[in-house]
Amino acid sequence: MSQASKLTLMATSLTTMGIVYFVHWSQEQEKAAMHRGVERDMEKQRIRQERQAEFELQRRLEEEYKKLGNSKKMVEN
Repeated sequence: MSQASKLTLMATSLTTMGIVYFVHWSQEQEKAAMHRGVERDMEKQRIRQERQAEFELQRRLEEEYKKLGNSKKMVEN
């Protein structure tokens, strides 16, 4: 093989390896970003469920306080 063809083969091979490495790295970064998105969504759902549970508890307490308030008014009359 001539010197020019060896250099061309080496340059082409290095370029191909670089492209393959970059694509692999890019896919790994994309996969990690998607996984972080799933983790964020799960955390949002957990917080939403906690807030909903707290809201339900507050609603039940409010109903009980209203019942107690009504029963006190009836006893006073």
